[in-house]
Amino acid sequence: MWDLILWIIAVVIGIIGVVRLFQKQFLWGIVLIVVALLIGPGGVSLFT
Repeated sequence: MWDLILWIIAVVIGIIGVVRLFQKQFLWGIVLIVVALLIGPGGVSLFT
């Protein structure tokens, strides 16, 4: 169950990061995408 919740949060953060990139806020965009990758499917093991 937690895996699914973390995955959904990662997708939302990733989408926000891409939107920030399109808004020319490159630093925030990159930071949010990296955070999404850490939380997402590859990063689930960090929290479990």
